Amino acid sequence: MTTETATDVFEEHRPVLLGVAYRMLGRLADAEDVVQEAWLRWSGADRSGVREPRGFLVRVTTRLAIDRLRQIKSRGETYVGPWLPEPYATDFGDAVPDTAERAVLADSVSLAVLVVLESLSPLERAVFVLREAFGYPYAEIAAMLERGEAAVRQLAGRARKHVDERRPRYDVDPAQRRDLTERFLAAAVDGDLEGLMALLAPDVRLVGDSGGKSKAPLRVLETSDKVARFLQGAARKGIADASFRFLELNGGPALLVLSGNKPDSVFQLDVVDGRIASVYIIRNPDKLQALAALV
Repeated sequence: MTTETATDVFEEHRPVLLGVAYRMLGRLADAEDVVQEAWLRWSGADRSGVREPRGFLVRVTTRLAIDRLRQIKSRGETYVGPWLPEPYATDFGDAVPDTAERAVLADSVSLAVLVVLESLSPLERAVFVLREAFGYPYAEIAAMLERGEAAVRQLAGRARKHVDERRPRYDVDPAQRRDLTERFLAAAVDGDLEGLMALLAPDVRLVGDSGGKSKAPLRVLETSDKVARFLQGAARKGIADASFRFLELNGGPALLVLSGNKPDSVFQLDVVDGRIASVYIIRNPDKLQALAALV
């Protein structure tokens, strides 16, 4: 395999590798670093015996992501306020034509699921991602992680039970979520308290991620009254030279708020039974940098 061919092969699989690394880490910059390191390993490896480049590259990327995740956890990083994953632009397009497969991929990269995955061990998270998001057989996962298949099945069962018990239920219909997002924007911009209350579920939760670097609630807000009044107050303060873009992030419709054509915040909603059950607001400027290219 020539250097040029090796580059082509790697670029062909880069989207999958980035998808694995991002689901493992929840941070786009870390995921890109891991993929770059995987490229260095691939370009410097003896590729003559590699029969399945995708499997080889996924294995390398997964192991690197596990190492990175262990480093992050061992540093015991403290974060100011609630933590949410970095927004990740997803456009499966024609690459994932099957509706069921598309739904699985979208769910595995959703904010709600990624928040739950943060509480798994690095190995549990790797097994969950490879099995649930990418459908790898247990035997292949075991080979990638150099673990016995029985141990991998145990890890998978434990991770699946943990995720099922902790992730909130939500509807995945993108048209419904887009419609509610548009109505939510109209009511929020107008500071329409009654309009907001009509859209919000009684037990709605608002999670704001600022990292202490911009204004957002430092605690999760709960109940429709508290969430609606917070949004009404935020609308009164306003954002300078604000404009709005709808785009797909983390497998679903999202609202990008711009201030002077620069990303200011991202809003995404989870919907249950036609009402807004969760409002996610990401305002940490470090997590919005990559979205500037989409404006």
